[in-house]
Amino acid sequence: MSSPAATPPAPSAPAPTRRRPAWAGRNYTLLTGAAVITNLGSHGALIASAFAVLEAGGSGGDVGLVAAARTLPLVLFLLVGGAVADRFPRHRVMVAANALNCASQAAFAVLVLTGTPQLWQMMLLTALCGTGTAFFNPAAEGMLLSSVSGEHANRAFALFRMAMNGAGIGGAALGGAMIAAMGPGWVLAVDAAAFALAGALRAALDVGRVAERAPGGGLLADLREGWVEFRTRPWLWSIVLQFSVVVAVVGAAEAVYGPLVARDRLGGPAPWGLALALFGAGTLAGAVLMMLWKPRRLLLVGTLCVFPLALPSAGLAVPLPVWGLCAVMFVSGAAIEVFGVNWMTTMHQEIPEDKFSRVSAYDWFGSVSMLPLATALAGPVEAAFGRTNALWGCAVLVVAVTAAVLAVPDVRRMTRRPSPPKAGSLPGAAAEAAARPEPVR
Repeated sequence: MSSPAATPPAPSAPAPTRRRPAWAGRNYTLLTGAAVITNLGSHGALIASAFAVLEAGGSGGDVGLVAAARTLPLVLFLLVGGAVADRFPRHRVMVAANALNCASQAAFAVLVLTGTPQLWQMMLLTALCGTGTAFFNPAAEGMLLSSVSGEHANRAFALFRMAMNGAGIGGAALGGAMIAAMGPGWVLAVDAAAFALAGALRAALDVGRVAERAPGGGLLADLREGWVEFRTRPWLWSIVLQFSVVVAVVGAAEAVYGPLVARDRLGGPAPWGLALALFGAGTLAGAVLMMLWKPRRLLLVGTLCVFPLALPSAGLAVPLPVWGLCAVMFVSGAAIEVFGVNWMTTMHQEIPEDKFSRVSAYDWFGSVSMLPLATALAGPVEAAFGRTNALWGCAVLVVAVTAAVLAVPDVRRMTRRPSPPKAGSLPGAAAEAAARPEPVR
């Protein structure tokens, strides 16, 4: 009989195969999956709402009114949404916002499918959807930032943005095909179902290990506290001011001037659609790059990557041939994605967790506040100065405000910490001191 020592050991069970990276926890996976679902639906619904207005006998001006009805509540309620998201459990705010979006889009779909909707009805329902988005965005950004550890933030945010951008591209293409085959009403119905499914996923978020936040002194006090966080960080308010101009002029160039140039000089809407698709492909390429690259100077690299956003306006002003326009759109898409990932990583590193949503709301508010005005003024500016001059003006403004931001010391010196402490883990002044990079002061 052989000794026990000579007995071969029993074979061990094979290690379970991991289907996702170690850093992609339950909450991060649920948030990413829900974002993909809503982006698939929403990007198609944006096209469907425009065609619903046109099929109901509306004009191009009516399409603009419905689009403005979505944007105006977003601007009006973003700051309140940020304060609410930092006061109440963020996942509940997200689910409630998804429920409002689902109900408004479902009602819009029913109107379109059963008869001829009135303009005021479409504006009202679109405004309700915009209101839901105003409360959802700050809560969602705060929840995502709190779901990722510092050492993996760069890769996690890059993957999240890549998934969202890919879903947006696919959603627009799928929505366009569905509108042609089935009509806009069914696309709106699919969007409502997507909000319902995404809300169910977000309701399943695990918030057991999320630290409870102390109640504040009221809504106005919370807004003031968020404003203090915002205005005392020069890197933050300077870049938000920069993007209030950049988003406005780029939005005007792409929403108003781009289709006109395509119609008059490039051969119609198909080349412009191809250029927009290449911009989307560029964002995917930028996200892939940021999964592999972790630049040390977060905001310096990010801000330098804003300069290429002047290229599409300049390309339309020339205008470049279709292949050249597609090339600059691809480059600008990749560049803005590099900025986006570095920006989210900086916010994760620098902003206390209990103030994420309020600061995010000020970020969103500042970035989109001038967009409705810019798109409204695009036509009069073209009439006064000519389309070519207007486009060159857009390009020059992007370059000018981006160069100005580089004069802010915090932007140039902000560095990535190898293993930053979890935001908000230290109380009061200690957390504030830990959140600031060493070389800035």
